[in-house]
Amino acid sequence: MQTIDLVVIAVYLAASAWLGLRLSGKQRNVRDYFLGSRRLPWWAVCLSVVATETSALTVISVPGVAYLGDITFLQVAVGYLIGRVAVAFLLLPRYYRGEMTTAYAYLGLRFGRGMQSTASVTFLFTRVLADGVRLFAAAIPMKIILDSLGAGISYFAIVAVMGAVTIVYTLVGGIRAVVWVDVLQMGLYCVGGAVALTVIAGSVDANFLAVAADAGKTRFLDFTSNPVSAPYATVTAVLGGALLSTASHGADQIVVQRLLSCRSLRDAQKAVIVSGLVVFLQFALFLTLGLALYSYFQGATVDQLGLNNSDELFPVFVVEAMPPGLAGLLLAGVIAAAMSTLSSSLSALSSSTMADLYEQFSRRRLSDARALRLSRLFTLGWGLVFIAAAALFTGTDSPVVELGLSVASLTYGGLLGAFLLGLWVRRARQADAVVAFTVAVAAMSWLFLFQPGLIGFTWYTAIGTGIVLGLGYLLSRRHPGDSPTADAGTPEDVGTPDREPDRSGEGTA
Repeated sequence: MQTIDLVVIAVYLAASAWLGLRLSGKQRNVRDYFLGSRRLPWWAVCLSVVATETSALTVISVPGVAYLGDITFLQVAVGYLIGRVAVAFLLLPRYYRGEMTTAYAYLGLRFGRGMQSTASVTFLFTRVLADGVRLFAAAIPMKIILDSLGAGISYFAIVAVMGAVTIVYTLVGGIRAVVWVDVLQMGLYCVGGAVALTVIAGSVDANFLAVAADAGKTRFLDFTSNPVSAPYATVTAVLGGALLSTASHGADQIVVQRLLSCRSLRDAQKAVIVSGLVVFLQFALFLTLGLALYSYFQGATVDQLGLNNSDELFPVFVVEAMPPGLAGLLLAGVIAAAMSTLSSSLSALSSSTMADLYEQFSRRRLSDARALRLSRLFTLGWGLVFIAAAALFTGTDSPVVELGLSVASLTYGGLLGAFLLGLWVRRARQADAVVAFTVAVAAMSWLFLFQPGLIGFTWYTAIGTGIVLGLGYLLSRRHPGDSPTADAGTPEDVGTPDREPDRSGEGTA
């Protein structure tokens, strides 16, 4: 590694902050700040969605999946596309009936303030833990570089710099800045992956695809593995990927906020569906990179290479084999993936805190200027929390890392189940939804913590969804007759500030 690589990374960090501030425009109220006045082009939102769901761990880990196994992981992306189609036509029309700022506003209208707050708090907790880990993960290759140059800089210092740059443009520019910087960041890490693939292809003697095929690594479909325990068996990967994508893109504020910033429902539907195609191509790129690394390292095992795990394969190649300047570009791509996730989380957390918690419980009507100032304070506060969460990790051997990366999938089933319960079970009321949601999250946490490996993680969302729907339906049978319809209200009522959510547990329509 050369000093020029650090210069490239520094220039990228400065350019990200400048671009975010330059393209953010003037923020006059909370609607501008959190939804970009609903004027963002669908293609930019589409790329922002992809950048948001692509963390530094994706860029680092996906090549290792192909290196150790094959490309059956790509089946999950097929399920992702199916799930996004479901989101486009099942959930997005309900969100676009009014002026909703968060995904959980629908739960408030259907069940009441208690369910809206429960979902929001769950989202806040899981997002802080999972993305704090992702921010730390992006600091790992930077630490390797700085150590190789003799600079003894701590993980905390690296995390603080990345976090500070992200906080600046998110704090000032809101969702508009986040989306446009995401477009830049996605382009950077995809170009970086393509450059790395080109370098490897030119440095190996044989055709790396032929070598991978001979080793059985180009298998795409898997009809032979046990679908219960093998996460990439075809049925498991496609079905699990579809449900995971339905939950993450239809019930997670970090993605729904972007879709609500589109100019129309039709634009939002295009953005979410096309993002599925882009993710498929992105996964294909990084899996192919893993096949190329297999030829580059001549099929050596992780132990033979002296590495701790497959996640180190790509970073080691970048540090040791990439030409000066290009190595810095690739590492900037890793940082870009982390920053896109962090900025998206900051905006989503502050919007959920403002709309789902503060406005619901304070009952105070603020002026546009005061509401905007408070929203920015929430963004700053959550940014500092993220830096503190990432700073809890001081090495790569902490078992909390694995827990933090998996915790979001443990709650997705509960969130998706709550939305579907509201749509499909007319008798269900707030108490039914809260109890079923809590049981589902507790059950999935127990399964993950005490029965690891018993069931493939791609089943987690399906199991959680099934628990909420099944238990919620049984609890709803206690109530005579039907509760009001699960439709999320008329365009006139949805999101209206002076319309109080139902507090009786009867639900609203």
